Amino acid sequence: MEIIFLGTSSAVPSRERNHAAIVIREFGEVFLFDCGEGTQRQFIEANVSPMKVDKIFITHFHGDHILGLGGLIQSMGLRQREEDLDIYGPRGLKKVMNAITHTGYFKIDFNLNIHEIDEGIVVETEKYRIETTKTKHSVPNNAYSIIEKKKPRFIREKAIELGVPVGPAFGKLHRGEEVEIDGKIIKPEQVLGPPRKGLKVTYSGDTRPSFKLIELARDSDILIHEATFEEEDRLHAYEHDHSTARDAADIAREANVGKLILTHISPRYQEFSVLEREAKEAFDNVEVAEDFKVFNINSKDKE
Repeated sequence: MEIIFLGTSSAVPSRERNHAAIVIREFGEVFLFDCGEGTQRQFIEANVSPMKVDKIFITHFHGDHILGLGGLIQSMGLRQREEDLDIYGPRGLKKVMNAITHTGYFKIDFNLNIHEIDEGIVVETEKYRIETTKTKHSVPNNAYSIIEKKKPRFIREKAIELGVPVGPAFGKLHRGEEVEIDGKIIKPEQVLGPPRKGLKVTYSGDTRPSFKLIELARDSDILIHEATFEEEDRLHAYEHDHSTARDAADIAREANVGKLILTHISPRYQEFSVLEREAKEAFDNVEVAEDFKVFNINSKDKE
């Protein structure tokens, strides 16, 4: 799984940080989480094609998370996109998208599938599911988890012992299908190992510390959490329903995540080592995201 940060600033961009946007590539798909102003240019700088984006997930409707949508979608149209584009977000997304697509001369020749979400599973395939929960922000905000569905290990020796010939029957059993061998039914559970946990990545969006987020992020390999302010500005953070870096670290510790990545950094911080230092007082494995930084995690690392 590849995580590419296109924008890591908070409400106002800086020379080094653009508005919020994160690309995740896995399962043969490309997901975009949030789409702040200037995101399509960030795609170019990151050498990632926006035409390959399959699904967009919006956490909330503050401008630094959505104002890039109109331009991105129109550019897709100009480049003759034909595939449907699925966009997910909190209730009110249809109204927001209606406003975007009726601003100026907006013309595209592909379908926009708009999904207003609440809580629970919002996408599920054979390979993965994406879950969401509401968090604590000044406007409705949804956090997201991407969870890989990892198949149990196929025990080849056991299958051969049961008389299953090497070949297509192996694949059927691994997919969870029964097979008949010489009049005998072989069930998948006879040749499969115990359930295995796949990769899990959680993205908070904007939020104050949230118990719901802890549960959503439980046992994530990576938690991407906003860290708009340092401890010295805690009161300001709470007044605007944001988190400090230390808050993010507390969430990571309580949720038992593997790694914490801090993002949504206020432009008041020209030097962000203070955020990393304060977070590490509560949680060891911390890194501050930067625009165009890439993180790779592999499900084999869990075995």
